[in-house]
Amino acid sequence: MRRGKNRKFGKKKRLREALYKSLATALVDRGKIKTTTAKAKSLSAFADKLVTTAKKQNMASRRELAKTFHAKIVKKLVDEIAPKFSERKGGYTRVIRLGQRKSDGAEMSIIEFTQ
Repeated sequence: MRRGKNRKFGKKKRLREALYKSLATALVDRGKIKTTTAKAKSLSAFADKLVTTAKKQNMASRRELAKTFHAKIVKKLVDEIAPKFSERKGGYTRVIRLGQRKSDGAEMSIIEFTQ
């Protein structure tokens, strides 16, 4: 599912990649996270690509994921999360809007895996 164009968040490429890496690590580790809607929508596309790579279940895909993520996260992604989506062709994440944050009025959301 397309969730809009890639956002820059006022950051340079390295910092944006680090942001996606940390959010994706938390999502894989916990199953769902609470973040701003813009970050959740961007993370959705990033996480869907990770699950698609993990679904291949071969050494090349594990090594591709290991370039970015810790071994514990790669193992959980390939062995636990990807098999749940073996019959599904996309849309592995869901974004649920929560409303505005009190402090600064930012739109908040929960992002989680669908199954």
